[in-house]
Amino acid sequence: MQTSIPAVDFFAAKLTHQTDPADLAAARAGGAAPLVLDVRSAAGWDQGRIPGAVHLPGARVRDGIAAVVPDLDAPIVVYCWGPGCNGATRAALTLASMGYTRVQELIGGFEYWVREGLAITTGAGRSRRAPDDLVAPVRAAGADGAPAGTTAPVPR
Repeated sequence: MQTSIPAVDFFAAKLTHQTDPADLAAARAGGAAPLVLDVRSAAGWDQGRIPGAVHLPGARVRDGIAAVVPDLDAPIVVYCWGPGCNGATRAALTLASMGYTRVQELIGGFEYWVREGLAITTGAGRSRRAPDDLVAPVRAAGADGAPAGTTAPVPR
């Protein structure tokens, strides 16, 4: 298959314009948090969201983003439901076409965030689910003092 972009350029661009839940969580913990933009519907927002995220449904991104992020060089991470949803891709494209220079899409969206056991917020408050063992390594018996079979965060 021939493409118009060399593989090295493709993968470099992918790493520049995407981030994963663990890297976003680490950036937030380290004080280098980008603005996190949830572009799902109001129903999705109500069901749960990344703590501190700003809600701006995809259809309102073009008209509403300047009020939320006036700085075109501000770091922004956009997410929607999950890997089967391209709402974040559409919103990121809209932002980039408007001149925003540091836009990233959250790989796996809200689904992967939750599956990695990271905190979420709902109307009932803040919570987290146990990490899914398909996305985080399972601890061996006695490892780091945690019960066997529980999951551990992936070191990066």
